[in-house]
Amino acid sequence: MTERDDVDVIVEQWRRERAGMRPEPMAVFGRIYRLARIVGDAQEKVYANWGLGRGEFDVLAALRRSGEPYALAPKALTAALMLTSGGMTGRLDRLERQGLVRRTPDPADRRGLRVTLTQQGRRVVEEAAEAGLEVQRRTLDALPAEDQARLGDLLRALLAAAESPP
Repeated sequence: MTERDDVDVIVEQWRRERAGMRPEPMAVFGRIYRLARIVGDAQEKVYANWGLGRGEFDVLAALRRSGEPYALAPKALTAALMLTSGGMTGRLDRLERQGLVRRTPDPADRRGLRVTLTQQGRRVVEEAAEAGLEVQRRTLDALPAEDQARLGDLLRALLAAAESPP
């Protein structure tokens, strides 16, 4: 068991101030939020070594994960990353200026475009992904492998519950 942390203090303050409140969920979600922010910020610092923000990395990663030929329609990228078309356009503009993606006419749809990862983009995203994973690994290494797997299972169940309609 680890020492008390700031989240314990917050939960205890609510218990003291509002006896019937039952603030226990704050202990879980407060830590999830803080952990995501800390690790996400550390990953963003790592991505900056390749001239990327988190958003640009996400676009490159979506293209790389899509498999050969590492190309998607802007609408597919927008849906995959839950962005507005304006937000996606800005990211694509920056990535295209850096030579990491290119936009070309979609051969299957005269009115459409395809966003394709360039060779440089593929190299950058693969290197940045490995560096970002190392940040995550260093954090997870605080837990034994069995606990890491169990935590993944528990978080999957919580996410499914949060995503299902009430």
